[in-house]
Amino acid sequence: MSPPGRPKGKYRSAQHEGTRVSAARPGRWARIQRWGRQVRAIVAKEWRQLLRDRALLGFVIFIFTLDILIAAGSADFDLRLSRVGVVDRDHSAASRDLIYRLREPYFETLAVADDDAALERRLDRGELRAVLTIPHGFESTLVGARQPADVQLVVDASSANLGYLVASYTERIVGQMSAAANWPAAQRPLSLPQVRLETHTRFNADLREVWFSTISELMTMLTVAAILLPAAALTREKERGTIEQLLVSPLTPLQIVAGKVVAMVVVTLLGSAVAVVGVMHGLLSVPLRGSMALFFGLVALYAMTCAGLGILAATFARNSGQVGLIVLLLVMPIIMLSGTWNMVESMPDWLRAAIEFSPLRHFVTVAYGVLLKGADLGIVALPALKMALLGLAFLALGIARFRRQFR
Repeated sequence: MSPPGRPKGKYRSAQHEGTRVSAARPGRWARIQRWGRQVRAIVAKEWRQLLRDRALLGFVIFIFTLDILIAAGSADFDLRLSRVGVVDRDHSAASRDLIYRLREPYFETLAVADDDAALERRLDRGELRAVLTIPHGFESTLVGARQPADVQLVVDASSANLGYLVASYTERIVGQMSAAANWPAAQRPLSLPQVRLETHTRFNADLREVWFSTISELMTMLTVAAILLPAAALTREKERGTIEQLLVSPLTPLQIVAGKVVAMVVVTLLGSAVAVVGVMHGLLSVPLRGSMALFFGLVALYAMTCAGLGILAATFARNSGQVGLIVLLLVMPIIMLSGTWNMVESMPDWLRAAIEFSPLRHFVTVAYGVLLKGADLGIVALPALKMALLGLAFLALGIARFRRQFR
């Protein structure tokens, strides 16, 4: 006989099973809440430590404010007032016309003495970027069109990019003068076939270098911060001997790592918001054409991806000096393989295959796409997925090494 009030048969077992399930659910939920509270405690601790570390806090403030402004101030890669010395041996109307064409804003022309040794010294000291020599008989040769009218340009190419700009700008100006001199204006359209090129620039119609350079600098500094901050936070615990205290507390290695990563991702997000909204858009008028919610969500994803590298770097370092060197060793290849300051198309094939392992390479597509092109999630989904996969791999490696070190 069953005791009174207790259900019989399958109804009793079902009711008891439901009782056990309902009892287990609050326990599981309580464990999740306790796990979250412990992670939040780690996050709050990391924020307090960052506020006390004046050097690191100053570094974070600098890279998201003044560094962006400095990058904007040195961002113009166009030719501006390049000093060219001119030796005019012809003293003709044509030579004066050529010199006049080499004018501001591209060139600043200076009449210099016809002395090879003195000119070479001025090039060596950097007083002149180039020397243009116009020979005797320049005008008569140009007008007669019996042979090319030669002029000589000696360029200081110690700065390869600037030397290339000086040579190419001068060549284009001389070419325009040659075409105008050899063909009368009334006959040129009838006697020569012409090709007319109509160029339409999208996303940056005025070709403002500031837009490109500030976004590139932001991505570079974002990479440095996202790797360095979690690495420094974890190394600080090892350096001060408090990592063992954390491990004997009711915290798992995963909670310790998660707390540090979340804390520093939030710091990185706040710094990025100040840089993008306050400095770039507010002060420098860089457009924000896409969804800011999408952009900052992908910034958080990228910061977590790089944070995995930071945790991995911290497992190899014993002190702050070592972690700084390891972070530098990681950051430089990531930047060089990203396409921010160099052209991926010019890389050799074996190096172009390696860029897929640079998280910044995928974030470049995301940042320029959302900020300048107004791209939506469908357009940036593939690079975001690649970032997420790299982040999972880096975090898994970092957590695995961290656990193995303190078993």
